[in-house]
Amino acid sequence: MAALDLDALARSNEDFRREVETAEHSQLVLMTIPPGGEIGDEVHEGIDQLLVFVEGEAEAILAGESSPVRAGQVVLVPGGTRHNFRNAGDAPLRLWTVYAPPEHPAGTVHRSKSEADAEEHGH
Repeated sequence: MAALDLDALARSNEDFRREVETAEHSQLVLMTIPPGGEIGDEVHEGIDQLLVFVEGEAEAILAGESSPVRAGQVVLVPGGTRHNFRNAGDAPLRLWTVYAPPEHPAGTVHRSKSEADAEEHGH
C-alpha cells in the first residue's frame, strides 16, 4: 500500500461512507456527514473505532455522555461502546476512521446514510 493523505481524501469525499483500505486486522474508511446529519446510534461488538475529524463540528455521544468535537481532534470508541456522532455545524462534517478489526466489506461505498442503513438492515 502506498502512503495516503487521508486528510486530503476526507476533504474531497462526498460519500457518507467510503472504504479506502482493508487489511487483515484493520480498515480505513472516509465519512462525510451533511449538516443536521448523524452517523447513527450504534455499537460495534469486538471492534475498536478511532475517528479523526478533518473538517466541521460534531457532537460525540459515547455511552450516553455528550461532548463537542472539532476538526483536528480524535475520538477512540472501544468495542462494545454505544456511540453516535452528529454534525453540529452548518457545513459537512468530514472525517476518516479506523476500524480494528475491519467492519465493512472491502470496496464498500454508501453514498448516503439511507443507503448505508438499507444495506446494513438487508433491505
